Amino acid sequence: MWHRGMNWAAIALVGIFGLMWLGVVVYADVTSAPWMRVAQAVFALFLLGWAAWKTAVMIGKA
Repeated sequence: MWHRGMNWAAIALVGIFGLMWLGVVVYADVTSAPWMRVAQAVFALFLLGWAAWKTAVMIGKA
């Protein structure tokens, strides 16, 4: 039973980290090259997408 709690915690942490990463890249990182900012934003969106997908999977199992 504690595995479900650990799964939800991991999903939440990845989602929050992805959202924070995207915020830093968009608003605070003004010194990096534009292509690097785009690459980091794509990675942040990947993390958010993964968290959303895993949330849907976990809700589907419930």
